[in-house]
Amino acid sequence: MFGFRPDGKKVKDIDPIQRIIPHIMPTRNDAQNMTEYDCPCEPLDAFIIQQSDKGTEYTYMHLLIAAMVRVYARFPRLNRFIMNGRIYKHNEIQVSFVVKKGMSPNAPDALVKLAFTGLETVDEVRQKIDEAIEANNNLEANNGTDKIARLLTLTPNFLIKWSVGIIKFMDKHSILPNAIIKLSPFHTSLFLTNMKSIKGPAIFHHLYNFGTTGIFMAMGKESEVPVVNGDGLIVVGKRMPVQIVTDERFCDGFYFVSAMKYWERLLKNPAQMLEPLEMLAEDTHVLFGSKVREMAHQNQA
Repeated sequence: MFGFRPDGKKVKDIDPIQRIIPHIMPTRNDAQNMTEYDCPCEPLDAFIIQQSDKGTEYTYMHLLIAAMVRVYARFPRLNRFIMNGRIYKHNEIQVSFVVKKGMSPNAPDALVKLAFTGLETVDEVRQKIDEAIEANNNLEANNGTDKIARLLTLTPNFLIKWSVGIIKFMDKHSILPNAIIKLSPFHTSLFLTNMKSIKGPAIFHHLYNFGTTGIFMAMGKESEVPVVNGDGLIVVGKRMPVQIVTDERFCDGFYFVSAMKYWERLLKNPAQMLEPLEMLAEDTHVLFGSKVREMAHQNQA
């Protein structure tokens, strides 16, 4: 209430234009920006084979999430969200994704949310992901999100609508209990859908108006495509499409592009994530001109 939330802190001293934008575009659907990235698979494959020979198994999903966790740590303004016209910064780096409870069309989904500090190595991120998948990938598994959803759906349809409406009202006015926020996969920094795991194409997934998700990523099935190599020759390359949808209200384009260029460099050399990040960058409200360029230059080093 009054701008105080258990999952984030209100950002102050914001540029006037940025401060008014959430009132011009009050919902995330209003503010969605979409882009796509054709991720080169060769560096990922080389890293996965190298680590497999040492006894550790990685997937593309491990590496994409680990890279994004490090991006949030180095570019903390990506870890903001809008609620009721106010700009907040998340207290943690959180990633949500779906775990299929069995490989059949009729198998239900489990929604999982993991919290990170940003200092983790790629192996620490992998372990957290694998533990969450193992705990939720069978029909008998029931996490906190499953239990809340089941409780809500025990009531008639009109009561479900009323209950969800109350929860959304409480969230908007910062009075939603922290116990619910912690279980909600929609209150997260990043939501990832792994369409590649079911051999599906990447999609532009909408942002939810409920919760705090500011970035939604979708991984698609990789394919062989013509690419131009370093010698200017057209060769066959392996690429994985990644579709990205963002909330433009809390982050300017220059900052976001700088952050995603850093993400691309991490994916082209995943080995640099074997070492922990030594220090988190500070979210220092608005950075202008030379300060943004200076930070981007530092992250290129």
